Amino acid sequence: MVAALELYLDTDATRRIRALWAALDAEGVQSLRSLLEQRHRPHVSLAVAPRLDPERVAEALAGATVAAPLRLSFQYVGQFVGRVLWLGPAPTAELLAHQRSVYERLVGAGIPVAEQYRPGHWVPHCTLSMRVPNPLMSIAVRRCLEVLPIDATVTGAAVADHARGIAWALP
Repeated sequence: MVAALELYLDTDATRRIRALWAALDAEGVQSLRSLLEQRHRPHVSLAVAPRLDPERVAEALAGATVAAPLRLSFQYVGQFVGRVLWLGPAPTAELLAHQRSVYERLVGAGIPVAEQYRPGHWVPHCTLSMRVPNPLMSIAVRRCLEVLPIDATVTGAAVADHARGIAWALP
């Protein structure tokens, strides 16, 4: 199981990504919509770890605006090893600097963060599916390309561990 520090998107972008999740599910590609009793929200994770103590994270980030009103523009579709499908926002200097600041505060407070979320290694993304069946990958990518681009504004943030029922809002 994993926990994440998630950035949430404005209503229109959230609606559009949820509609994409539904389209993927209709094609036989299990989206995040259908995982863990539909607890997931469209998001971009700034940090991930096996566990995150929400109180320690909030303390490490005290005084920072985690849910900074960043503008994101999802421009492309990506895939991680294991057939994880995602939408990628353009990696702007502002977004990368924000993630670096959050990462440095967490690590500076002794909170471990997964290696792939280290600045310079982090790939900003909004996960759509955790395992796309190989025969359905081209269909899934086509569905994604049909909705791009998606412009979004970050409107909220939380420490989330959906398997453990944690959703701790951050400023």
